[in-house]
Amino acid sequence: MQYLIKIIISALLIVGISEAGKRFTTVGAILASLPLTSLLAFVWLYYDTNDTSKVAALSWEILWMVIPSLVFFAALPAFLKIMKFYPALFVSAIITAGAYFLWMMLLRKTAIIQ
Repeated sequence: MQYLIKIIISALLIVGISEAGKRFTTVGAILASLPLTSLLAFVWLYYDTNDTSKVAALSWEILWMVIPSLVFFAALPAFLKIMKFYPALFVSAIITAGAYFLWMMLLRKTAIIQ
């Protein structure tokens, strides 16, 4: 039952943001940029474990993972100018995956994360 509740709340969040984005692009962007999924993840993690150190560790690693995610938001509009939506989405995702890979190598090499 707990998983079903998590799925429903998460799905409602995604649908709500996409619906807001259809009507008001800026409102959709603001909602999408909020760390709502992170907040939900913190709540679920704490509820499941009662371990604030795990929540803190997750928050710390999310902070570092925001940086390579920005590659996607720069790449997608650039590629949408030269190709159709799905190819642009795919290429942007691949480039972002590469950015995550390189970023993770750097963070591990500098011992910022395990």
